[in-house]
Amino acid sequence: MPRLLLFNKPYEVLSQFTDPQGRPTLADYIPLTGVYVAGRLDRDSEGLLLLTDAGKLQARISHPRFKLPKTYWVQVEGLPDATALAKLRRGIPLQDGLTAPAAARLIAEPPALWPRQPPIRYRAAIPTAWLELTLREGRNRQVRRMTAAVGYPTLRLIRYRIGDWTLEGVAPGQWRLKTL
Repeated sequence: MPRLLLFNKPYEVLSQFTDPQGRPTLADYIPLTGVYVAGRLDRDSEGLLLLTDAGKLQARISHPRFKLPKTYWVQVEGLPDATALAKLRRGIPLQDGLTAPAAARLIAEPPALWPRQPPIRYRAAIPTAWLELTLREGRNRQVRRMTAAVGYPTLRLIRYRIGDWTLEGVAPGQWRLKTL
């Protein structure tokens, strides 16, 4: 029976099982063998990471041709206006080309959000806001580059959803096994 793990990756954990530099990896949290990451999540990002032992499922989750939607909660510096949101929705020109349109909206701070360790920098004179962005492509550091391109740098990035799977009920550093 194929296995799918939903893992809530903490900040500064690598999306791999080994690291020659000794940084925290998936092996510090997941004691199972034979499961492989389906997609990546940068070291400085948090949230949902899927792992599986089923090659076809891994390809369906991670290969760009399947355009599986991924939803992110993004804390940005500043208060994005309607113009910035419209640009995100249309697509952003980046050095590697125009991004596909994204679903983008302002949201309240997500409920029951865990504190990040270390916390993001706090500056009393500069407000922050939360966005929910849903993408159907996965370029390197795409969310961070998109928010910066519209003038609102990312401070904290949490992937909440991949396709139908969410972080719901999975605490940071914890995982839940689903049989398919």
